[in-house]
Amino acid sequence: MLAKTKTLTWIFDLDNTLHNASAHIFPHINQAMRRYIQTHLQLDEDEANRIRMHYWQRYGATLLGLMRHHQTDPRHFLRETHQFPQLKQMLVFDRAVKAMLLRLPGRKILYTNGPAHYAEAVLQITGMAPLFDAVYPVEATRFQPKPAPNGFRLLLKAERLDPRRCVMVEDSLENLRTAKQLGMKTVWISRSTRCPAYVDARMATVLALPSYLRRH
Repeated sequence: MLAKTKTLTWIFDLDNTLHNASAHIFPHINQAMRRYIQTHLQLDEDEANRIRMHYWQRYGATLLGLMRHHQTDPRHFLRETHQFPQLKQMLVFDRAVKAMLLRLPGRKILYTNGPAHYAEAVLQITGMAPLFDAVYPVEATRFQPKPAPNGFRLLLKAERLDPRRCVMVEDSLENLRTAKQLGMKTVWISRSTRCPAYVDARMATVLALPSYLRRH
């Protein structure tokens, strides 16, 4: 059960939590990452794609594997793989999410594995930028992306947060597992019928968050 909300801090993921990134944005990023790996590691297309997926599955982020095993410059990688000249047209965003966030009591923090320039652009285009008290892109956690616990700890320390008063809202189970281990409440945005023990609430859309709170 989630605690009463006035003193809660909501920590929101961005992609596939607040907007639909799978439709256009993720395919674009995946292709850009594959091209980057292919060029900089001098691999063929299939091997570059295999490495991209392998590092994502092993570390939760392709970037982390490239940094650990190939000394990739994270800023260069993020700049090259997150270029969106038509971002506004690619975004699939329900304006009702903005209205929901306005009604939701408590502090709101955005915590994403994406780079700052991308997260800020999405927030500006969707009109969500004024609704967040802080934004933590991957640069702000010293390139320690979710689900790595150190990134979570850096955020909690910087914001002086008690994890027991935080609710993590995410579409990724691995990220929620870390949040739960650190003492947070967890909300999984998913249409799955299963619900692991470390998930406190599952809902098909983030729009259900206020109605869930009213029921609890």
